[in-house]
Amino acid sequence: MKLSTLLEGLQTEILQGSPDIDIKEIIYDSRKVTPKTLFICVRGANADGHSFAKEVAAKGAAALIVEEPVDVPENVTVIKVPDSRLAMALTAAAWYGHPAEKLKTIGVTGTKGKTTTTYLVKSILENAGYKVGLIGTIETIIGEKKIPSANTTPESYLIQKYFAEMVEEGCDCVVMEVSSQGLMLHRTAGITFDFGIFTNIEPDHIGPNEHASFEEYLECKSRLLRQCRVGIVNRDDEHFDKIIKGHTCTLETYGFGEKADLRATDIHLVTKGGSLGIAYKATGLLDLNVEIDLPGKFSIYNSLTAIAICRHFNVSAENIVKALKNAKVKGRIEMVHVSDEFTLMIDYAHNAMSLESLLTTLREYHPHRLVCLFGCGGNRSRDRRFEMGEVSGRLADLTIITSDNPRFEEPQAIIEDIKTGMKKTDGKYVEIPDRKEAIAYAIHHGQPGDIVVLAGKGHEDYQEIKGKKYPMDERVLIQEILDEDSARGE
Repeated sequence: MKLSTLLEGLQTEILQGSPDIDIKEIIYDSRKVTPKTLFICVRGANADGHSFAKEVAAKGAAALIVEEPVDVPENVTVIKVPDSRLAMALTAAAWYGHPAEKLKTIGVTGTKGKTTTTYLVKSILENAGYKVGLIGTIETIIGEKKIPSANTTPESYLIQKYFAEMVEEGCDCVVMEVSSQGLMLHRTAGITFDFGIFTNIEPDHIGPNEHASFEEYLECKSRLLRQCRVGIVNRDDEHFDKIIKGHTCTLETYGFGEKADLRATDIHLVTKGGSLGIAYKATGLLDLNVEIDLPGKFSIYNSLTAIAICRHFNVSAENIVKALKNAKVKGRIEMVHVSDEFTLMIDYAHNAMSLESLLTTLREYHPHRLVCLFGCGGNRSRDRRFEMGEVSGRLADLTIITSDNPRFEEPQAIIEDIKTGMKKTDGKYVEIPDRKEAIAYAIHHGQPGDIVVLAGKGHEDYQEIKGKKYPMDERVLIQEILDEDSARGE
């Protein structure tokens, strides 16, 4: 493709060479440069693409997109732009033939609920006969292919590549998580979403290499409502007015309050056979009775969001209800049946805010005991350990402290930090560093009416120790424990 075609619509300044050249590929990783490629100099958290200019020129790069002048041979075309990340998003869209225009696109942002909402939407739409691609925290799904995710929202080039593959696979639509970082770094630039969803917002992702303040975090997320045709927003969020400020889309709302266009009423908890759920009546834009095998108020919000989206796809009420009843999300309040007498679930709650939300929700089911098993990641903020220990000590009847991803730290040192937080409470705890042994303890000591939560790992199927990832899926561990018990006749 001609470089000049890729640059259409960009604000550019030609520093040297000519845009009238053929480009074989777009690359933003200097290690992957081959002859006749366009290399985009992107500034990252750990490296600046501009510093590799000479290296990629020597490898045969035909052109560079830069934000500042670089010293390369005269036969290399150099194009200066105000923002190379924005340029990467727009050139990638052109390179792949603007695939977003061939799909119905659904973008979901918010502090919590993005992952669950995307899977609920996928479940409903597929149940109604649509072929749906997905991009998110856990994985990218294209037909039968599943690609593990490194980021909630991939780099713009990868998004466009995945979109193009979805079109090739015959997908009708795509639902994707859109993170605040993804919006801030222009990863979704060049895409006008057909539907933009805003689930909620709470202080999070504020600190080095993330957002300078809550205000910046909110502003970045709210950009989605200026990048979509229809915006669907949680009307109950206390920051609602700030979320919608400056929106350019047609706006719809959902929630519990009378001001919401789609509302949940007549709510009641459901408990049966080691499973927890919730039932309610949706009114307003649609009228239907819903029951989901996911507990808590946040599950109502997630399902309402999915309903609000899917009604635009002319999905029948019957299909919506059926799909929501059967929907499961790996590692998000995922129930694993081990007994009819108590409930065991796996959840990704890996910070104090998400753990408090989860345990508070489960308390509403009035368990005989609420048991929380968790560890904390190494080489991360120690404050998280103190905070999670304090939350579990305050809200759980028993905490089982174990190992998560110790990385380059000693597991016992992390456990000691968690115990420091625990000791600010009267909470009871045991410490069992080996995670399989800890899970076995939780299962073997489960009492009738208990709710047992394995928190922190969620969808992850590995444990990271000393720079190496070892296979470790809690679902596999649970089955191994049950098989070993059976072999012993227990």
